[in-house]
Amino acid sequence: MTSEFYSVEQVAERLGLHVRTVRGYVRDGRLKAVRIGKQYRIAHADLAAFTGGEVPQTARESAGRTRRVEVSAVVEVDAISRASADRVSTAVVAAAEGLRVQVIYDGERAHLKLILIGDPGATAAMLQIVATLVENVA
Repeated sequence: MTSEFYSVEQVAERLGLHVRTVRGYVRDGRLKAVRIGKQYRIAHADLAAFTGGEVPQTARESAGRTRRVEVSAVVEVDAISRASADRVSTAVVAAAEGLRVQVIYDGERAHLKLILIGDPGATAAMLQIVATLVENVA
């Protein structure tokens, strides 16, 4: 276990809170801290207990992480038969490499809804595939 101590300012930065909010948590007893002179110090273990087990990294610490960008797109197609919806959704799911796809078909309304989630480039390519498929089904 780490025996690192954090200042109120460091905790505020890690939690994305205002310094006054963190001081309030300390004064209310919700966040355990030790007073050293005029300043509070929060132990790593106490901060981990307060956050539920994991101490968030600062922006500087997480700068080495790779950034992940995701896009979500909802495609709705009206007046499409069950057979055509099945063909479109089967092709989309088969071509959805690296994407999460959810398919919903409402038979009463003859309505197909495709939800695509993933990398912007892969999602854009899939939207072109969907447009082509929908144009070419009966």
